[in-house]
Amino acid sequence: MKPHHHLDSATLLGFSAGALPDAFSVVVAAHLEVCAHCRAQLARADRIGGQLLRQQEGVPLATGSREALMARLDADPVQLERAPMPEPSRGRADEDLLPASLRPYFGERYSSLRWRMIGPGVHHIRSRDVDDSHLMLLRTSAGRSIPMHSHGGNELTMILRGAYDDSLGHFGAGDVADLDCDVEHQPVTAPGVPCICVAATDAPLRFRGWIARTLQPLFGL
Repeated sequence: MKPHHHLDSATLLGFSAGALPDAFSVVVAAHLEVCAHCRAQLARADRIGGQLLRQQEGVPLATGSREALMARLDADPVQLERAPMPEPSRGRADEDLLPASLRPYFGERYSSLRWRMIGPGVHHIRSRDVDDSHLMLLRTSAGRSIPMHSHGGNELTMILRGAYDDSLGHFGAGDVADLDCDVEHQPVTAPGVPCICVAATDAPLRFRGWIARTLQPLFGL
């Protein structure tokens, strides 16, 4: 697995400093298990973040935007803890296993997941033990589209199985979509197999269509 879409530098700096919300840190860690490029960029972020923390003084700010995450890098190092470096994937023999970073929140095996339908061909699972933002698994049948939407805040999505296409390109297993409130898109899953993603958000999505907006409160998206 060689991802082609990677984490934003601000996200890596926030992860390095321990400034990301828990849900976002989980998705970052899952991507780092399979992406040598982002592990190398994380090592660079560690060096940059360490220099900033030594040179600056301040108070941690509330998370919820890229600007806030970057500002938290100026906080007192006593108040921020370095996120643990995920172990790289070694080519799991058991394809039924979820990435190690996701197992505490969803369980160990794909075959044991208990999906909840939220629309035709679309299912999700809310995580457990994440309080500061939303972390979920999404499974979308092959050849289906998600309603056009933008984001009230930030969204970080990693593709675990299958693939989708949108205005930003083709996203396959291991890729991440690191999005902010300026992005509007409509993912369309590739033919063949369902697309399974893990996603973190810090604000509700903004759907363009009235049907999706009407149903949105029922599913907490």
